[in-house]
Amino acid sequence: MVRWLRRWRPGHLGTEADRATFRALHQASLASPALREGLTTDSAERAIKHLRTLLGTPALALTDTATTLAWDGLGNHHLDQSAALAAALVSGDTAQSGTTRTVDRDQLPCSVPSCPVRTAVVSPLVVEDRVVGTVQAYATDATAGLVRATDEVAQWVSGQLELAELDASRRRLMEAEVRALRAQISPHFVYNSLGAIASFVRTDPDRARELLLEFADFTRYSFRRHGEFTTLADELRSIERYLLLEQARFGDRLRVTLNVAPEVLPVAVPFLCIQPLVENAVRHGLESAPGRSGHLRIAAFDRGHECVVEVEDDGVGEDPEVVRRALAGDKGMDSVGLGNVDSRLRATFGDDYGLVVETAPGAGTRVVVRVPKFAPGVSVGTPA
Repeated sequence: MVRWLRRWRPGHLGTEADRATFRALHQASLASPALREGLTTDSAERAIKHLRTLLGTPALALTDTATTLAWDGLGNHHLDQSAALAAALVSGDTAQSGTTRTVDRDQLPCSVPSCPVRTAVVSPLVVEDRVVGTVQAYATDATAGLVRATDEVAQWVSGQLELAELDASRRRLMEAEVRALRAQISPHFVYNSLGAIASFVRTDPDRARELLLEFADFTRYSFRRHGEFTTLADELRSIERYLLLEQARFGDRLRVTLNVAPEVLPVAVPFLCIQPLVENAVRHGLESAPGRSGHLRIAAFDRGHECVVEVEDDGVGEDPEVVRRALAGDKGMDSVGLGNVDSRLRATFGDDYGLVVETAPGAGTRVVVRVPKFAPGVSVGTPA
């Protein structure tokens, strides 16, 4: 039996409806990155041409509640009218109901005979039940299809702006948590470090000078304004400075082993997510056992698509129930930021990436941090 096979043609996307769907999705994907930054003049100007292509109108405007942020297409002499339409929608009943309205020719006076802008469809952009702006589609006739399409586009844009607001809220929360962590760590460490440096001022001035420089570099890293993320290399470099200062205080009582795979050094991690674990190991592993020596091990290695960091001490250990309460954010627990670090890891990478703590009284403590080597939205910016 002979079968005739239909030859596949490169670029064939099915029916015209399929191709139209693909084009719409493509334009939406082009507009999305700008809108995820929030509703600003810059983001509106970068998104508007893609939104106008979606609607296929002669002109399109994006506004906030009082001003026109961007206009694309013909008839830009209607800009002032666009701002007035936005203000009217926000102050009218349509803002409360969140519905789309049409504007007829009488409300869009125009002295240009060839101008295609004769009617407009104005749809509100709503974020958390607040009207924050409008999408305005301008055409010769406001057909039922255009009204529905404009309303759908406005709802989609509103969704992107909601995500932008969530991203901004998450960043604010993360920044607040880092500030809280700095406040928790700083007094204890600063007091002990300065005490250690002072002890060398007369007996070994050169070492005191070196330690003071290390202290300055450490505090510069910890307290300057960072983005949400840093590289593992920078975090470990700061930890090395911290441990030099602690070894100046404890002397031979504190032994440190670092075992770091070079390939994970560029991995992006939340700022100050490893250092608190190291300080916690020193405080609860060594300080809690006066007179005894302690061994601190820090390891970082590659595990497929993840980077794994382990912080382990052979100190006094802890009751697992106490650790559980600390991870749950119990303010009464005397731990340096365990709950803070755990919550930031989960917020950034998902619940699968919380801290893993292995401990028992008298058995030391081992804390494991896993982070994906590549994650959406996770990148290292330039510190301010």
